[in-house]
Amino acid sequence: MDHLRAMDVDQLMAPARPPVSLFSTRQNELLAALPEREMNDLLSQLELVELRSGKELFAYGSQLEYVYFLTSSIVSLLYVMEDGATTEIAVVGHEGVVGVSIFAGQTATCSAVVQTGGHGFRLKASYLRETFARGGAMAQLLMRYTNALFAQMTQNAVGGRHSSIEQKLCRWLLDRIDRSDSNELKVTQELIAIMLGVRRESITAAAGKLQDEGLIQYRRGTITVTDRAGLEMCAGECYKVAKSEYSRLLADMAA
Repeated sequence: MDHLRAMDVDQLMAPARPPVSLFSTRQNELLAALPEREMNDLLSQLELVELRSGKELFAYGSQLEYVYFLTSSIVSLLYVMEDGATTEIAVVGHEGVVGVSIFAGQTATCSAVVQTGGHGFRLKASYLRETFARGGAMAQLLMRYTNALFAQMTQNAVGGRHSSIEQKLCRWLLDRIDRSDSNELKVTQELIAIMLGVRRESITAAAGKLQDEGLIQYRRGTITVTDRAGLEMCAGECYKVAKSEYSRLLADMAA
């Protein structure tokens, strides 16, 4: 009996999970596109969580227990080689979700690391699978988003082989600016080099060239985009193709 009373006290003293409001979920574009009836069914299952910079949401080969509908955070999807070399294969922000597993027991095919700290809504992967199986708007949205994410990965692969260092850097910066609320990024050249799989010296030279052309301003640990249109022109075809696919996705969701 005393043991049960102790458990009751512990439960009472545990901090209550803050309620998730319908308004707050609108910060994620996938959740915002859901019909209100489906969103209301989902509210009790969502948990608002802080996602700190550097946090690994899941690693390659791990069981996917949660999905994260991002709001103010930005997450990098990474492929890590056996020798430790890392390459970014995609980036996700307020437009999307990470950790989706349609089948029970499905493991992660990449790693996911928070690059820009912020918040997101966490949902059990098992609940999302049940929702997907029932069909409806969520299933349609996830399939459309997966197509858009695949397009981004495809263009990353093409750009990695055929784009110049300057083009890769421009696209990398634009991908973050698109998912941020400002034109300023807190990032080091070393991190960019790791994400792009190139030498730091190459990023230093490319950033210097972009600054000389008036496209960015760089000071230690901070890059500010000063000419977005010029940066888009420099980024080339790969950025435009992936961007147009996301624009088409959003148009479909709004229809």
